[in-house]
Amino acid sequence: MLEKSPKKSILGPLLNTGDVAHYCDVSVMQVNRWIKKGALNAFKNPGGNYRISKKEFREFLDCNKIPVIEEFFGDKQKKILVADDDASLVKAYTFALKKRFWNVKVETATDGYETLIKTGKFNPDILILDIRMPKIDGLEVCRRLRDDLSSDQEIKILVITAHSSEYDRHTVLASGAHEYLIKPIPIPVLLEQIEKML
Repeated sequence: MLEKSPKKSILGPLLNTGDVAHYCDVSVMQVNRWIKKGALNAFKNPGGNYRISKKEFREFLDCNKIPVIEEFFGDKQKKILVADDDASLVKAYTFALKKRFWNVKVETATDGYETLIKTGKFNPDILILDIRMPKIDGLEVCRRLRDDLSSDQEIKILVITAHSSEYDRHTVLASGAHEYLIKPIPIPVLLEQIEKML
C-alpha cells in the first residue's frame, strides 16, 4: 500500500487499482470504471485483480492531461535521438521505441548538422546515427561529439549503415561509436541493442 505522499516510488513494473486511485486522487471504483470503459488498459492476474503497466498508466495520464510525477514512477525518463535522412525509417524506429519503452522521449534529426544541434539541446542518452547523411556524415558527427562533450556527458552512439563495405566496424568504433549495426535492421534486433545500451 502506498503512503499518502504521491511522490512515493512504486517498485516493480505493475500497478494495482489502489496505486492508480491514490495517484489520481479518486476512488478505486472510479479506476475500475476507467478500465471497464477502455480508457485505462489493464489485465487481470491469476487472482482476478486488475494490474496496470507503468507504460499504460503513463499513456493514460498523457491522454487525459494529468501531470506526470516522475518520482512516483521511480524511473528517470531516457532520451533517444534518431538521426537518419530516411523519413520512413525514422518513423518506424520512433514508433517501435515508444511502443517498447514506456519511459523514453524520442527526438529526430535528418542531417548531420541538425544532429549536432539537437544533441546539444536535447542531451540524449542514446544517439541512433546513420553514417550517410546530408551536410555532415555520421562519422564526422561521432568525432565532433567525442571531441566536444565533457566527460560527464555520456552519450551512447549506435551507428547504423547500409554501406558496410565502405565503413568497417573498426573504423566506425574508432570514430567514437559504441556499437554498429548493418541495415536493413530488423526492429527486434534494434530494440534489443537499445535495451542493452539503456
